[in-house]
Amino acid sequence: MPFCYTRTVRFAETDAAGVVYFANVFQLCHEAYEASLAAAGIDLKEFFCQPKMAFPIIHSKADFYRPLTCGDSLEIELTPVFCPPDEYEINYHIKVGDRLAAQATTRHVCINAHQRTRQPIPEFLLNWLDQWSN
Repeated sequence: MPFCYTRTVRFAETDAAGVVYFANVFQLCHEAYEASLAAAGIDLKEFFCQPKMAFPIIHSKADFYRPLTCGDSLEIELTPVFCPPDEYEINYHIKVGDRLAAQATTRHVCINAHQRTRQPIPEFLLNWLDQWSN
């Protein structure tokens, strides 16, 4: 079952045309990602601040179907997919009401944070993947 995250678009996230600046969609997605990690019991400070392992994004894409504007109430559905042995992808569906407004994907790789070499996904993250997968 996907993880669902809700929030409202803020004025600072919009551009001169009054719509969410395209790059801010990834910021919204990352907020949902962080919330899903926390909901799975993962300590965010330990995960992101000077970890032994890191999970950098190696690919991202987004498709937009309607403008997102200040005050829109968003529901972001996050579904992770394991790509053995050392990568995972996160698919995001951003909705306003029942309408799909945007889709995004980020692909991450697990690395040793000090040596910058690939390593298998650790058990705690496999549990997170299982919790929010379809």
